[in-house]
Amino acid sequence: MNTKSFVIALLALMAQLTMSSAQDVRTVLDKCAATVSAKEGISASFRMESAQYGNASGTIKVKGKKFHASTAVATMWFDGKTQWTYLNSNNEVSVTTPTEAQLQALNPYNFINMYKSGFKSNMTTNASSYNVHLTAENANRKIQEVFITIDKKTFSPSEVKMRQGSKWTTFTISDFKAVTLADAEFSFNPKDFPTAEVIDLR
Repeated sequence: MNTKSFVIALLALMAQLTMSSAQDVRTVLDKCAATVSAKEGISASFRMESAQYGNASGTIKVKGKKFHASTAVATMWFDGKTQWTYLNSNNEVSVTTPTEAQLQALNPYNFINMYKSGFKSNMTTNASSYNVHLTAENANRKIQEVFITIDKKTFSPSEVKMRQGSKWTTFTISDFKAVTLADAEFSFNPKDFPTAEVIDLR
């Protein structure tokens, strides 16, 4: 084989490997997304460490794009459009329509909708997990990088790490399980907080 033929063959092999790798990453992410977006819902415990938002621990319930998160400081509900945030310290509920970046900072599972467009991906593996790295194709996107650690057996995520600007937020996830959740769990019910002041910021 002459040099020219060798180079052409090498480039063809590299292109094939790159395509195969991209398909493998997408397959893993699709399976993880299916696990997280179980039809009836999922619940988990989490710990957040963030240079921008501080540290917190709590529980989260997810059903599709909806989520309900509770920490010692606040409780949040998101019904797919509107978010309610109840602060224990002042008995106030803020009502907002969150941006993608705000949702990423609050819901570690929002990546299941984000990875499908606007991000390049690659993946490494070890004995127990897939380690996916997403990078934004648009430099103006709020979330520029995401690292996701996915269990090989269950396809559930155990860590989600994301970068906004130069600041990182890391979610460590445990006690992941499928549960049956009613849609009402993802909306604020004023009857449960009769003395709370509601502040509409939409």
